[in-house]
Amino acid sequence: MTEVASPALVESDQITREELQLATRNHGMPLEALRYPLTPIGLHYLLIHYDIPCVDPAAFRLTVDGDVARRLSLTLDEIRHRPSRAVTVTMECAGNGRARLQPRPLSQPWLMEAVGTAEWTGVPLASVLEEAGVHDGARDVVFRGLDHGIEGGEEQDYSRSLPLPEARRDDVLLAYEINGQPLPPQHCFPIRLVVPGWYGMTNVKWLTGITVTSVPFTGYQQSRGYRFRSDPDDPGEPVTRMRPRSLMVPPGFPDFLTRHRIVPRGRHVIEGKAWSGTAPIARVDVSTDGGRSWFAARLGPPSAAPWAWRHWSLDWDASEPGEYDLCCRAVDETGEAQPDEPPWNLGGYVNNSVHRVPVTVRPS
Repeated sequence: MTEVASPALVESDQITREELQLATRNHGMPLEALRYPLTPIGLHYLLIHYDIPCVDPAAFRLTVDGDVARRLSLTLDEIRHRPSRAVTVTMECAGNGRARLQPRPLSQPWLMEAVGTAEWTGVPLASVLEEAGVHDGARDVVFRGLDHGIEGGEEQDYSRSLPLPEARRDDVLLAYEINGQPLPPQHCFPIRLVVPGWYGMTNVKWLTGITVTSVPFTGYQQSRGYRFRSDPDDPGEPVTRMRPRSLMVPPGFPDFLTRHRIVPRGRHVIEGKAWSGTAPIARVDVSTDGGRSWFAARLGPPSAAPWAWRHWSLDWDASEPGEYDLCCRAVDETGEAQPDEPPWNLGGYVNNSVHRVPVTVRPS
């Protein structure tokens, strides 16, 4: 279904039937998986707009057309036999954090687990565009997926575009492997687009068509979906690159139903990951008192992959029993920090507010 802004808003904390249907089809990454440098395939978040296509690899073709000198029609074998590269990428859904907004937009009810980091292997898109011969005057590259459905009253194949300079980056991939394995169906077998640094909606799944155009792409997912809008008549600004975010591994152990965390008295390490789609992470701050005081966390070594998350940690002396509100916030090298509260928008996009984890330190 839809990660797209809708006029429907939910004032209550009660989840709707429509949201439950979406939540059973899509899943987030359990935050304890932040311990892994690479997210295991089955734990990486998934957002599937329509249905998972059933693709015959022998019949599959990826077409490249539009404002190009040579139209291409590539088989899966032809793609896989081209020079490839691997890129490690943290990918986050633009709707991550939506369910924590009030009123809540009616869509996939993400809390904050819509993220994962994987090594994607594939063919650099730039080399395919070069072979096709992009005409002077081209400005956008449109990507069309095989997933088909109705959104906003429009029947459509899921399609998004990138400005030509972004599409020509050497780390933008036509990916056919994840973590060294062929893409499984839910992760977009046989081919998907991977655009490091951009929110997940840009990484078009089950890719089947690439069209170079000299005019702006105005398809539904570009002109109506994934835009910061304050009301249905607001044209809004587009959602693009990931904002700074840090998440912590939930400490201790959970209550089954509420997921409230219980921590024994003693010394503990608070740890997690941080990332940004604009610049490397410069600092992560941690608070154990709900944000009244902050301490700088230790940052792990910078990743060799510029678009992958970075580990952080802080020692915590939890010698006093009681209730604690643990918080973390990231700052990237541009100086942008996670806000306490983000501006509300109709689609519920980019709620990258400070991560808060209530914890009970028990006497023994």
